Amino acid sequence: MSGNIQLLSDTLAASKAEGRAALIAYLPAGFPTVDGGIEAIKAAFDGGADIVEVGLPHSDPVLDGPVIQTADDIALRGGVKIADVMRTVRETHAATGKPVLVMTYWNPIDRYGVERFTAELAEAGGAGCILPDLPVQEAGLWREHAEKHGLATVFVVAPSSKDARLAEITKVGTGFVYAASLMGVTGTRASVGAQAQDLVERTRATTDTPVCVGLGVSNAQQAAEVARFADGVIVGSAFVKGMLDAPDDAAGVEAVRVLAGELAKGVRGQA
Repeated sequence: MSGNIQLLSDTLAASKAEGRAALIAYLPAGFPTVDGGIEAIKAAFDGGADIVEVGLPHSDPVLDGPVIQTADDIALRGGVKIADVMRTVRETHAATGKPVLVMTYWNPIDRYGVERFTAELAEAGGAGCILPDLPVQEAGLWREHAEKHGLATVFVVAPSSKDARLAEITKVGTGFVYAASLMGVTGTRASVGAQAQDLVERTRATTDTPVCVGLGVSNAQQAAEVARFADGVIVGSAFVKGMLDAPDDAAGVEAVRVLAGELAKGVRGQA
């Protein structure tokens, strides 16, 4: 069975045709529970997200700040497994028809088996994977199986990436390029800054693949700012924080829906 890389590409193209950036939400699987995480992702789509990244909880999430680390810890203590991540992808895609990716570090895939992981992700209806710690030069095995199963391979670029390195990454990445707006870990920031726009412009000089910006976007105004120069706006910590701060799981799901609605207005210039 083939994965949904084409759905991902079509979704990004449709947003561009509307003259706006796509809204991409990130939520970890298994948080606060597997069922609760599935409901939260559906709520993100209901609120206006175009694409969702499902985080595969990891004990050493090097790109993630304290908010997402807290959610990952809750999920891991709850016993979340890769099978639960696949179920999360399957049920949220089936319920919405929207593109769902997995964001994961390399070690869990390596231990699980690349062929097994890609085959199961495609069977679940997944659109691909974001792999923040997989170097391009070591990605041959992953790319081979991802291509075979119709999955996007999304690499992360950073403000420190030199132009030659950007070209090396964008030459082999598919789906979109994840542009980290700043050096550091995920988390809400007071401003996203000019670094992000410079990185998008330098990345676009090397590829026609959409460039989406993450790290630091937490409200509609910031989403609108980033949407003016990026193809997609990625928001994670703000969603997770809303769930962590909620008095109960139902309120957490509603917080996700409301924030997605506000951010959807932001990327449309209606904030």
